[in-house]
Amino acid sequence: MIGIGVIGYGYWGPNLARCVAETEGCRLTGIADASAPALARAAKRHPGATLHQDWSSLVADPATDAILIATPVGTHHELALAALCAGKHVIVEKPITASSEDAHRLIEEAARRSRVLMVDHTFVYTSAVQKIGEIIARGELGEVFYYDSTRVNLGLFQHDVNVIWDLAVHDLSVLDFLLKEQPLAVSASGAGHIRGRTENMAHLSLFYPSGTVAYLNVNWLAPVKVRQTLIGGSKKMIVWNDLEPSEKVKIYDRGVTLGDGPETVAARISYRSGDMWAPQLSVKEALLTEIEHFVDCIATGREPVTSGASGLRVVETLEAATASLRQRGHPVEIGQMRKVS
Repeated sequence: MIGIGVIGYGYWGPNLARCVAETEGCRLTGIADASAPALARAAKRHPGATLHQDWSSLVADPATDAILIATPVGTHHELALAALCAGKHVIVEKPITASSEDAHRLIEEAARRSRVLMVDHTFVYTSAVQKIGEIIARGELGEVFYYDSTRVNLGLFQHDVNVIWDLAVHDLSVLDFLLKEQPLAVSASGAGHIRGRTENMAHLSLFYPSGTVAYLNVNWLAPVKVRQTLIGGSKKMIVWNDLEPSEKVKIYDRGVTLGDGPETVAARISYRSGDMWAPQLSVKEALLTEIEHFVDCIATGREPVTSGASGLRVVETLEAATASLRQRGHPVEIGQMRKVS
C-alpha cells in the first residue's frame, strides 16, 4: 500500500486528497497546509490523515512514499526537490516549475534517485483527450492541419502567473500528448486590463515541424465560459466541447479535396461532407485515472504519460510565449530559448 501525502489544501488540493482516498493501492497518509482553517476542513473530510502546518514534517514522514504538490507555481521547485531528495515519488500541479532550468533540476534528481516525477496535466487523462489521441494515432484524421482552441471565462485571476501560464498550459499539455512533437516557434500577444495585474487575455500561435499550426485563445475577462477546440485533418475533423454534458467529442467526415485536372486551383477544389458521429466516452473522473496511473508507475517503474520531461517541454513553450508577449507577438524559436536556458 503506497502512502501518499498532499501539500496544499486550497483550491486543487482537496480534489487530489479525495482521489487518493478513493484509489485502490494507496492511502492518504497526511495533508500539509500553513492555513489552520484549511487543515480544519481537511480534518473533517479525512479524519485518518495526519495534519501538518509545516510541509517539511510531511516530507520527512516515513509512512509517506509519495508527495502531491498543489501550491503556487513559485514554490513547486523547492517542494518537489525536497520531496525527491527525501526519496519520495512526486506529482506536481501544472506547470511543473516557473522555469525550464528548475524543471531540468527536478528531472535530474528524479532520475538520480529512481523516483517517479509526474505533472498534474489533468486534461491529458480525460476520456475525451484519450479518445482523440486514439483517433489521431490510428490515422483517421490524416495529416493534422490545425488545432484551434478557445479557453475563456470570467476569472479565476491568479496572483503569481498570467493567463498563458494558467490556461494555455492546458492546451500545451494536450498538444504535447496528441502531436508527439514540440513546436518550433511560438507567437503570443496579450494585454492586462486590471491595474496591477498580469496579462488576463492572450492569443498564441504555435508552429510545428510537421506543418501543423495551433491557435490558442485564453481569457479571464470573458462574459461566458467556453472550452471548445477544433482539430482539422486532411481526412476528418474533430470538435471537442468540454462543457457538453454528453457527446463532448464529435468527428466530422468533412474536408476539401484538390483534383489533378488542368483547371485552375479554384476549379479543382471539391468539398466532402459526410457523416458526423460522437464516440462513447468513459464518465470516469480524469483525476482518478491520473492517480491510478501514478500508483501504477510507482509499482512498475513505467514512465508517466505526463512525465517530468513532458512538463519541461510545456514550460519551455511557456517561456518562449512569454518572451514573444514582451515583444508584442514577434515569433520566438523554442530551440533558441532552450539554448539560452
